[in-house]
Amino acid sequence: MARFSVNTHRFDPYRNFKFRVKVDNQYVAGLSKCTALKRSTEVTQWREGGDPSTSRQLPGKTKYDPVTLESGLTHDLTFETWANLVHNFQGDAASSLRNFRKDIIIDVYNEAGQKVHSYKLFRCWVSEYQALPDLDASANAVAIQHIKLENEGWERDPSVTEPAET
Repeated sequence: MARFSVNTHRFDPYRNFKFRVKVDNQYVAGLSKCTALKRSTEVTQWREGGDPSTSRQLPGKTKYDPVTLESGLTHDLTFETWANLVHNFQGDAASSLRNFRKDIIIDVYNEAGQKVHSYKLFRCWVSEYQALPDLDASANAVAIQHIKLENEGWERDPSVTEPAET
């Protein structure tokens, strides 16, 4: 069976280093990492009265794990502005419960730069924000900021299909 429907000659899976994340219809600048999209469903045990020796398993509640985005430190205020909507250092009156939830889009590209997958994450909000990393004058590293996004689910965009490679 072919691993790809359009490019049947292709054997290797897509790489994980070509992606972009869109917040408020704008791609986030300097994004370097996005953690996995993961969901898990609890198992509910159920036993039937007439069959005491075995139990059955039913699906229970589904949980969506938070997604963490990491970005090299720049002058882009996307992460900070969004984080401040949930908690603002100026106090509760400065926080905004109106727009703190956002839908975001994660686009994955092939080696040729063609979009191959797209996922929409629903009702995301910032539960953790790191403005600066540990600073170390003797290190040779990039300064990274990150946000942790709680979400209420995600789905793949079926309109994004496998492109023909040239």
